[in-house]
Amino acid sequence: MPQKPSHYLLKANLHQILSTLIQTKSGEMIYRTLGKTKERVSVIGLGGFHIGQLKTEQESIQLIRRAIDRGINFMDNSWDYHNGRSHRWMGAALKDGYRQKVFLMTKIDGRTKAAAKQQIDDSLKDLQVDHIDLLQHHEILRFEDPDRIFAAGGAMEALLEAQKAGKIRYIGFTGHKHPQIHLSMLEAAEKNNVHFDTVQMPLNVMDAHFRSFENLVLPELVKNQIGVLGMKSLGESYILRSNTVSAIECLHYAMNLPTSVVITGIDSMEILDQAFEAVRTFEPMNHDQVSALLARTRAAAAEGHYERYKTTPENDSTAVNPAFLG
Repeated sequence: MPQKPSHYLLKANLHQILSTLIQTKSGEMIYRTLGKTKERVSVIGLGGFHIGQLKTEQESIQLIRRAIDRGINFMDNSWDYHNGRSHRWMGAALKDGYRQKVFLMTKIDGRTKAAAKQQIDDSLKDLQVDHIDLLQHHEILRFEDPDRIFAAGGAMEALLEAQKAGKIRYIGFTGHKHPQIHLSMLEAAEKNNVHFDTVQMPLNVMDAHFRSFENLVLPELVKNQIGVLGMKSLGESYILRSNTVSAIECLHYAMNLPTSVVITGIDSMEILDQAFEAVRTFEPMNHDQVSALLARTRAAAAEGHYERYKTTPENDSTAVNPAFLG
Protein backbone atom coordinates (compact mmCIF):
# COMPACT_ATOMS: atom_id res chain seq x y z
CA MET A 1 0.00 0.00 0.00
CA PRO A 2 1.48 3.41 -0.94
CA GLN A 3 2.29 5.81 1.91
CA LYS A 4 -0.01 8.74 2.45
CA PRO A 5 1.70 12.13 2.20
CA SER A 6 2.51 13.46 5.63
CA HIS A 7 0.12 16.41 5.40
CA TYR A 8 -2.53 13.81 6.24
CA LEU A 9 -0.48 12.38 9.09
CA LEU A 10 0.30 15.78 10.57
CA LYS A 11 -3.26 17.09 10.48
CA ALA A 12 -3.94 15.91 14.03
CA ASN A 13 -0.89 17.88 15.21
CA LEU A 14 -1.88 21.15 13.54
CA HIS A 15 -2.42 23.09 16.77
CA GLN A 16 0.90 21.82 18.15
CA ILE A 17 2.69 22.87 14.98
CA LEU A 18 1.22 26.36 15.09
CA SER A 19 2.08 26.79 18.75
CA THR A 20 5.69 25.64 18.44
CA LEU A 21 6.66 26.93 14.99
CA ILE A 22 6.09 30.66 15.42
CA GLN A 23 6.73 32.48 12.15
CA THR A 24 7.60 36.14 11.66
CA LYS A 25 8.75 38.25 8.71
CA SER A 26 11.51 40.83 8.89
CA GLY A 27 12.99 42.52 5.84
CA GLU A 28 13.44 39.95 3.10
CA MET A 29 13.44 36.92 5.40
CA ILE A 30 10.96 34.70 7.22
CA TYR A 31 12.04 33.50 10.68
CA ARG A 32 10.78 30.49 12.61
CA THR A 33 11.40 29.06 16.07
CA LEU A 34 13.76 26.12 16.44
CA GLY A 35 11.90 23.43 18.35
CA LYS A 36 11.96 23.79 22.12
CA THR A 37 14.97 26.08 21.99
CA LYS A 38 12.82 29.04 20.90
CA GLU A 39 15.80 30.34 18.92
CA ARG A 40 14.75 32.60 16.03
CA VAL A 41 16.24 31.19 12.83
CA SER A 42 15.90 32.07 9.16
CA VAL A 43 13.71 29.72 7.15
CA ILE A 44 16.60 29.46 4.66
CA GLY A 45 19.93 28.15 5.93
CA LEU A 46 23.23 28.65 4.12
CA GLY A 47 24.72 25.26 3.22
CA GLY A 48 28.37 24.95 4.21
CA PHE A 49 29.43 22.34 1.67
CA HIS A 50 28.86 24.63 -1.31
CA ILE A 51 30.74 27.48 0.39
CA GLY A 52 33.90 25.38 0.21
CA GLN A 53 33.45 24.82 -3.53
CA LEU A 54 33.98 28.47 -4.47
CA LYS A 55 37.22 29.42 -6.22
CA THR A 56 38.64 31.70 -3.55
CA GLU A 57 38.25 32.50 0.14
CA GLN A 58 37.36 36.08 -0.71
CA GLU A 59 34.44 34.98 -2.91
CA SER A 60 33.22 32.80 -0.05
CA ILE A 61 33.47 35.64 2.46
CA GLN A 62 31.57 38.01 0.18
CA LEU A 63 28.77 35.50 -0.41
CA ILE A 64 28.39 34.56 3.26
CA ARG A 65 28.33 38.19 4.40
CA ARG A 66 25.87 39.15 1.67
CA ALA A 67 23.56 36.35 2.81
CA ILE A 68 23.80 37.53 6.43
CA ASP A 69 23.26 41.17 5.49
CA ARG A 70 20.05 40.19 3.70
CA GLY A 71 18.73 38.19 6.65
CA ILE A 72 19.99 34.59 6.56
CA ASN A 73 21.18 33.86 10.07
CA PHE A 74 21.42 30.04 10.04
CA MET A 75 24.88 28.81 9.03
CA ASP A 76 25.37 25.13 8.17
CA ASN A 77 28.78 23.45 8.10
CA SER A 78 30.65 20.24 8.88
CA TRP A 79 34.06 19.20 10.18
CA ASP A 80 34.67 17.10 7.06
CA TYR A 81 33.65 19.54 4.31
CA HIS A 82 36.59 19.98 1.94
CA ASN A 83 39.13 18.94 4.56
CA GLY A 84 38.17 21.83 6.81
CA ARG A 85 38.18 24.54 4.12
CA SER A 86 34.46 25.25 4.59
CA HIS A 87 35.13 25.81 8.29
CA ARG A 88 38.12 28.06 7.71
CA TRP A 89 36.40 30.18 5.08
CA MET A 90 33.23 30.55 7.12
CA GLY A 91 35.32 31.43 10.16
CA ALA A 92 36.98 34.20 8.20
CA ALA A 93 33.58 35.48 7.05
CA LEU A 94 32.25 35.59 10.61
CA LYS A 95 34.89 38.07 11.79
CA ASP A 96 34.23 41.81 12.10
CA GLY A 97 31.01 41.39 14.08
CA TYR A 98 29.30 38.84 11.82
CA ARG A 99 29.55 36.01 14.37
CA GLN A 100 27.09 37.82 16.63
CA LYS A 101 24.52 37.95 13.81
CA VAL A 102 24.26 34.21 13.15
CA PHE A 103 23.15 30.91 14.60
CA LEU A 104 26.15 28.69 13.85
CA MET A 105 25.70 24.97 13.28
CA THR A 106 28.27 22.37 12.38
CA LYS A 107 28.60 18.58 12.44
CA ILE A 108 31.15 15.98 13.46
CA ASP A 109 31.65 12.37 12.33
CA GLY A 110 33.30 10.79 15.37
CA ARG A 111 31.47 7.88 16.96
CA THR A 112 33.91 7.50 19.86
CA LYS A 113 34.35 9.99 22.66
CA ALA A 114 37.98 10.60 21.72
CA ALA A 115 37.26 11.22 18.03
CA ALA A 116 34.27 13.44 18.78
CA LYS A 117 36.22 15.51 21.31
CA GLN A 118 39.06 16.10 18.84
CA GLN A 119 36.64 17.06 16.05
CA ILE A 120 34.81 19.51 18.32
CA ASP A 121 38.09 21.20 19.19
CA ASP A 122 39.14 21.23 15.51
CA SER A 123 35.83 22.85 14.60
CA LEU A 124 36.17 25.60 17.20
CA LYS A 125 39.70 26.31 16.02
CA ASP A 126 38.94 26.39 12.29
CA LEU A 127 35.73 28.40 12.72
CA GLN A 128 37.67 30.76 15.03
CA VAL A 129 34.85 30.88 17.60
CA ASP A 130 34.61 30.18 21.31
CA HIS A 131 31.35 28.27 21.01
CA ILE A 132 29.09 26.61 18.43
CA ASP A 133 25.34 27.15 18.71
CA LEU A 134 24.36 23.71 17.44
CA LEU A 135 26.53 20.63 17.03
CA GLN A 136 25.12 17.59 15.26
CA HIS A 137 26.19 13.98 14.90
CA HIS A 138 26.81 13.76 11.16
CA GLU A 139 25.78 11.07 8.68
CA ILE A 140 23.74 8.71 10.85
CA LEU A 141 23.69 6.18 8.00
CA ARG A 142 24.03 2.81 9.69
CA PHE A 143 21.82 1.00 12.13
CA GLU A 144 24.84 0.55 14.43
CA ASP A 145 25.50 4.31 14.61
CA PRO A 146 23.09 4.95 17.50
CA ASP A 147 24.62 2.09 19.49
CA ARG A 148 28.15 3.42 18.96
CA ILE A 149 27.22 7.00 19.82
CA PHE A 150 25.37 6.13 23.03
CA ALA A 151 27.78 3.41 24.18
CA ALA A 152 30.11 3.94 27.14
CA GLY A 153 33.00 5.93 25.70
CA GLY A 154 30.85 6.96 22.75
CA ALA A 155 30.50 10.32 21.04
CA MET A 156 27.50 11.46 23.08
CA GLU A 157 29.68 11.66 26.16
CA ALA A 158 31.96 14.14 24.39
CA LEU A 159 29.05 16.29 23.23
CA LEU A 160 27.45 16.42 26.66
CA GLU A 161 30.77 17.37 28.23
CA ALA A 162 31.32 20.05 25.59
CA GLN A 163 27.84 21.39 26.24
CA LYS A 164 28.50 21.54 29.98
CA ALA A 165 31.78 23.36 29.29
CA GLY A 166 30.03 25.98 27.14
CA LYS A 167 31.67 24.92 23.88
CA ILE A 168 28.32 24.03 22.32
CA ARG A 169 24.77 25.08 23.13
CA TYR A 170 22.47 22.55 21.45
CA ILE A 171 22.78 18.99 20.14
CA GLY A 172 21.21 17.23 17.15
CA PHE A 173 21.91 14.68 14.44
CA THR A 174 21.75 14.37 10.67
CA GLY A 175 21.42 11.63 8.07
CA HIS A 176 20.18 11.05 4.55
CA LYS A 177 20.04 7.29 4.05
CA HIS A 178 16.87 5.77 5.55
CA PRO A 179 14.12 7.06 7.88
CA GLN A 180 14.20 3.91 10.02
CA ILE A 181 17.77 4.72 11.02
CA HIS A 182 16.60 8.14 12.22
CA LEU A 183 13.86 6.48 14.24
CA SER A 184 16.45 4.17 15.80
CA MET A 185 18.51 7.21 16.78
CA LEU A 186 15.48 8.83 18.40
CA GLU A 187 14.70 5.60 20.24
CA ALA A 188 18.28 5.35 21.52
CA ALA A 189 18.11 8.94 22.75
CA GLU A 190 14.91 8.27 24.65
CA LYS A 191 16.41 5.18 26.30
CA ASN A 192 19.38 7.27 27.40
CA ASN A 193 17.31 10.24 28.63
CA VAL A 194 18.65 12.55 25.93
CA HIS A 195 16.44 15.07 24.14
CA PHE A 196 17.79 16.10 20.77
CA ASP A 197 17.24 19.77 20.00
CA THR A 198 17.27 19.24 16.23
CA VAL A 199 17.19 16.59 13.53
CA GLN A 200 18.35 17.20 9.95
CA MET A 201 17.05 15.08 7.05
CA PRO A 202 16.01 15.16 3.39
CA LEU A 203 12.62 16.80 2.89
CA ASN A 204 11.53 17.32 -0.69
CA VAL A 205 8.91 16.57 -3.33
CA MET A 206 10.39 13.14 -4.02
CA ASP A 207 11.09 12.04 -0.46
CA ALA A 208 7.34 12.17 0.10
CA HIS A 209 7.03 9.09 -2.14
CA PHE A 210 10.17 7.02 -1.46
CA ARG A 211 11.67 5.87 1.88
CA SER A 212 10.02 8.92 3.27
CA PHE A 213 11.52 10.92 6.13
CA GLU A 214 8.51 13.19 5.81
CA ASN A 215 6.04 10.40 6.44
CA LEU A 216 7.92 8.46 9.10
CA VAL A 217 10.23 10.84 11.00
CA LEU A 218 8.66 14.28 10.69
CA PRO A 219 5.55 13.44 12.77
CA GLU A 220 7.80 12.23 15.61
CA LEU A 221 9.80 15.44 15.56
CA VAL A 222 6.69 17.60 15.61
CA LYS A 223 5.20 15.55 18.44
CA ASN A 224 8.36 15.95 20.54
CA GLN A 225 9.00 19.60 19.60
CA ILE A 226 12.37 18.83 18.03
CA GLY A 227 13.60 21.45 15.58
CA VAL A 228 13.27 20.23 11.99
CA LEU A 229 16.15 21.02 9.63
CA GLY A 230 15.27 20.17 6.04
CA MET A 231 18.02 19.47 3.55
CA LYS A 232 18.35 18.32 -0.06
CA SER A 233 15.23 20.23 -1.08
CA LEU A 234 16.56 20.05 -4.66
CA GLY A 235 18.11 16.61 -4.17
CA GLU A 236 21.65 17.73 -5.08
CA SER A 237 20.01 19.21 -8.23
CA TYR A 238 18.95 15.75 -9.40
CA ILE A 239 15.30 16.55 -8.72
CA LEU A 240 15.49 19.43 -11.21
CA ARG A 241 16.81 17.00 -13.83
CA SER A 242 13.55 15.08 -13.60
CA ASN A 243 11.87 18.03 -15.35
CA THR A 244 8.86 17.76 -13.05
CA VAL A 245 9.35 20.80 -10.78
CA SER A 246 11.23 24.10 -10.62
CA ALA A 247 13.78 25.13 -8.00
CA ILE A 248 11.35 27.62 -6.49
CA GLU A 249 8.65 24.94 -6.22
CA CYS A 250 11.16 22.64 -4.48
CA LEU A 251 11.99 25.30 -1.92
CA HIS A 252 8.34 26.18 -1.42
CA TYR A 253 7.45 22.55 -0.78
CA ALA A 254 10.13 22.19 1.92
CA MET A 255 9.16 25.53 3.48
CA ASN A 256 5.52 24.42 3.54
CA LEU A 257 6.39 21.57 5.90
CA PRO A 258 6.91 22.25 9.63
CA THR A 259 10.58 22.95 9.00
CA SER A 260 12.39 25.46 11.16
CA VAL A 261 15.09 25.81 8.50
CA VAL A 262 15.48 24.65 4.90
CA ILE A 263 19.23 24.33 4.36
CA THR A 264 20.19 24.83 0.73
CA GLY A 265 23.44 24.96 -1.18
CA ILE A 266 24.29 28.51 -2.27
CA ASP A 267 27.43 28.95 -4.35
CA SER A 268 26.74 32.20 -6.25
CA MET A 269 24.91 35.49 -5.91
CA GLU A 270 22.38 34.20 -8.48
CA ILE A 271 21.52 31.18 -6.34
CA LEU A 272 21.34 33.45 -3.29
CA ASP A 273 18.84 35.63 -5.17
CA GLN A 274 16.86 32.50 -6.05
CA ALA A 275 16.58 31.56 -2.38
CA PHE A 276 15.31 35.01 -1.47
CA GLU A 277 12.85 34.90 -4.36
CA ALA A 278 11.49 31.66 -2.91
CA VAL A 279 11.01 33.41 0.42
CA ARG A 280 9.43 36.48 -1.18
CA THR A 281 6.89 34.41 -3.12
CA PHE A 282 6.14 31.82 -0.45
CA GLU A 283 2.54 31.38 0.61
CA PRO A 284 1.34 28.38 2.64
CA MET A 285 0.01 25.75 0.26
CA ASN A 286 -3.37 24.16 0.76
CA HIS A 287 -4.18 20.46 0.48
CA ASP A 288 -5.05 20.62 -3.21
CA GLN A 289 -1.86 22.49 -4.12
CA VAL A 290 0.33 20.00 -2.25
CA SER A 291 -1.50 17.05 -3.79
CA ALA A 292 -1.07 18.46 -7.29
CA LEU A 293 2.66 18.96 -6.78
CA LEU A 294 3.11 15.45 -5.40
CA ALA A 295 1.12 13.98 -8.28
CA ARG A 296 3.61 15.52 -10.72
CA THR A 297 6.59 13.92 -8.97
CA ARG A 298 5.13 10.52 -8.04
CA ALA A 299 6.25 8.49 -11.06
CA ALA A 300 9.74 10.01 -11.17
CA ALA A 301 10.23 9.45 -7.43
CA ALA A 302 9.08 5.82 -7.34
CA GLU A 303 12.47 4.08 -7.27
CA GLY A 304 14.71 6.77 -5.82
CA HIS A 305 16.58 7.59 -9.04
CA TYR A 306 16.58 11.31 -8.18
CA GLU A 307 17.43 10.80 -4.50
CA ARG A 308 20.85 9.25 -5.02
CA TYR A 309 21.92 9.98 -1.45
CA LYS A 310 19.45 7.27 -0.41
CA THR A 311 20.29 4.67 -3.06
CA THR A 312 24.05 5.13 -3.72
CA PRO A 313 27.15 5.90 -1.59
CA GLU A 314 27.79 9.16 -3.47
CA ASN A 315 27.11 11.39 -0.45
CA ASP A 316 28.50 9.08 2.22
CA SER A 317 31.76 10.78 3.22
CA THR A 318 32.24 8.49 6.22
CA ALA A 319 31.99 5.43 3.96
CA VAL A 320 34.82 6.78 1.82
CA ASN A 321 36.72 7.88 4.95
CA PRO A 322 35.89 5.39 7.72
CA ALA A 323 38.73 6.80 9.85
CA PHE A 324 36.52 9.86 10.45
CA LEU A 325 34.35 7.69 12.70
CA GLY A 326 37.16 6.93 15.13
